[in-house]
Amino acid sequence: MTPLTLHRFWSIIEESQSSLLLNMDDHALERWLVRELRTEQPLDHSETDAVSQYIRTRLPLIREIAMAQ
Repeated sequence: MTPLTLHRFWSIIEESQSSLLLNMDDHALERWLVRELRTEQPLDHSETDAVSQYIRTRLPLIREIAMAQ
């Protein structure tokens, strides 16, 4: 993932309502975040896979951030 993609990804987390992030199961949250990121910038198949994998490894952190908001 490029630094720009990472920055945009974490911006989406910060800008999202915490209840939205906390009320989805892991798979739905992953799909939603990928979809949100793709609306901001086009992603090819390998970038989409990398983003999905990144999200899966960061789900506990994402939920912790949402709870702290």
